[in-house]
Order: sequence, then structure tokens, then C-alpha cells
Amino acid sequence: MSRLPAVPAEETSDASRALFDRIRKAVGKVPNAYALIGSYSPAALELSLKGDAVLAGGTLTKTEIESIRIAVSALNGCDYCVAAHTMVGKMAGLPPEALRQLRTGEPTGDARRDALVTFARTVAGTRGTVDESVLAAVREAGYSPAQVTEALLAISLISFTNLFNRVNDTDIDFPIPR
Repeated sequence: MSRLPAVPAEETSDASRALFDRIRKAVGKVPNAYALIGSYSPAALELSLKGDAVLAGGTLTKTEIESIRIAVSALNGCDYCVAAHTMVGKMAGLPPEALRQLRTGEPTGDARRDALVTFARTVAGTRGTVDESVLAAVREAGYSPAQVTEALLAISLISFTNLFNRVNDTDIDFPIPR
């Protein structure tokens, strides 16, 4: 159960309502995490949405971005984001078995994707300077410096929502992956 109280629609700011309208038009609803983040900090939600737009216009594919989001969310223990991005990953074309493997930390059998996910998990799960072999491995798999940079942005963005949802224990409004 969410720990932060929901803000009644009439008490949200004009900026929050404008963001919620955009989200509703794009996906048909305002997910619980976005509703709470946007109610308390429209600037934080707007930055997250802008970051998502940057990623969408970048060089990583939607399946690569969702693979990062699922793997990092699972690593961080964010059930909300795991559920949300498993659904989005399915819509992006990730097969059910790959989705399960991304959630459990198993290799998917796609060497290029596995190298990217290993990179993301290592960066998200360690402290200090990342060993140069970690960067070398993702580069050897064919990822450019621009794609490595975009992967770091994807890790950063999902880490914010992971943190928010872990602190808040946000009510999950997506199908729970099995």
C-alpha cells in the first residue's frame, strides 16, 4: 500500500494536470507512480518524461531500453517497475522467456542484449569506478560510445522511479509478471 497519500485531482497544480493530460493521451491512463510523482513534484515527473523522450530519439532500440529497465528494476527490487516494464517490454516485442530471464538475471541467449544487460546490472549494482573490462565487454558486443551513454541515462531514469516506488511502496497497477 502506498505510503505517500494520493493528492486529490482538484488539489494538484496546473503543471501536474497538464502532465497527467499528456500521459493519459499517450497511454490511456496515468499510472500510479506517475500520479504520485507528478502530484508532489511536477518538475521531477517532467524531467523523467523528457528523459524518456531523449531515449526514444536515441540509438538504442525500444527492446534494448526495456531490457535495461527490467534488469535494473529487478536488481533494485522494484516490483512496480518490473511489472510496468515487463508489460512495456512485451509490447515492444520481447518474448515471454526473455522477459522472465531479464527479471531473474539469467542470460537470454541473445549475446548482444546480454552484454548490454550485464553492463547495466554491473553499473547499477556496484560502487566506485567501473572496471574497464565492463566497458570493454559492452563495446566488444557492438555498442557505440553514444549507446553506452544512452544506457547510462536509461539506468539513471529507471533508478529514480525504482527509488521512489521502493520508498513509497507504490500500489502496482500493472499485471504482475509470472
